Amino acid sequence: MYQPPAPDLPRLESRRTEEGVTVATPILPYHMDEAAADSAQRDLLNGLLAGARPDVAWYYTPMALAFTGHLHPRVTVYDCMDELSAFRGASPRLTLLERRLLQQADLVFTGGRSLYEAKCGMHPHVHQFTSGVDVHHFGTARDPRLANAAGPADQAAIPRPRLGWFGVIDERMDLDLVDAIAARRPDWSVVMIGPTAKIDENALPRHPNIHWLGGKSMAELPAYLAGWDCGIMPFVLNESTRYISPTKTPEYLAAGVPVVSTAITDVVRDYGHDGLVSIASDADSFIAAAEAEMAKPRASWWPQADLRLARCSWDGIWSSMESLIRESAAAKDVSGGPVSSSAVARPNHV
Repeated sequence: MYQPPAPDLPRLESRRTEEGVTVATPILPYHMDEAAADSAQRDLLNGLLAGARPDVAWYYTPMALAFTGHLHPRVTVYDCMDELSAFRGASPRLTLLERRLLQQADLVFTGGRSLYEAKCGMHPHVHQFTSGVDVHHFGTARDPRLANAAGPADQAAIPRPRLGWFGVIDERMDLDLVDAIAARRPDWSVVMIGPTAKIDENALPRHPNIHWLGGKSMAELPAYLAGWDCGIMPFVLNESTRYISPTKTPEYLAAGVPVVSTAITDVVRDYGHDGLVSIASDADSFIAAAEAEMAKPRASWWPQADLRLARCSWDGIWSSMESLIRESAAAKDVSGGPVSSSAVARPNHV
């Protein structure tokens, strides 16, 4: 049934974070087509900027170029965290807009090694920044007092051992693998935390030992992780996961939770080869790997993990990014135009 747009739409909703950042979110009518949505967002953005020239335009998706292409920021950053064109439901315009964004961008940051390798030939200033981690926040899960506590109410009664996941549950997850693990080990509990997206919830595997707990806030996660015996990353291996570098890998390790993953390329190369994550190819090997990981004394591998995590602080990542942005801006000020291919070095950040 047709529903007319609300009279106050489109509009911007603004909020200010504790850190002093203003976040403006466009709210649009549900049935608005892409062209109308782009036009509305362009108008909202122009009203927000009130003629001011942005110092930095930071893009997480090329789709935003459709309503921001008229801006002339001092520096344009393309922060490429995923190969979005491979995701289910991706707009057919995405590939074209990415080509335009790569032409316009001064800097390209990639969220992992595979993405870096895929994009480094497309732009002269591509920099790899593997996902960071808030070690202090997730490290609270290692506190014996938290580990020995009853834990969150919706997890407290779940029998152990507990194998856990947190994150979006979408087409990148191998639900058949989750189903097989739960079916073959009914004495294990599989705890699934996170919202579902782009998949039918009726397609989720249902066993008495699979517990779908829904989304949780970042602040809540350490209390759940403290009660897990193993973290799992059951990703399907296809185009949508070919370039991913999951942020949860270092987060699991910071929490002191052993990890078993399917053979995601960046996980294998960055963590599997060092023995920090066990890699499995099917339900039997996943179960065997989880058994082996849960049998290890946790403190035995924490020092090695912590050495790796020391290279993944968000503060360090931002410091490197900010330096590159300042160098890019300075080079453009001197040249009066885009940065030349030799103006900024291309370090391979990890």
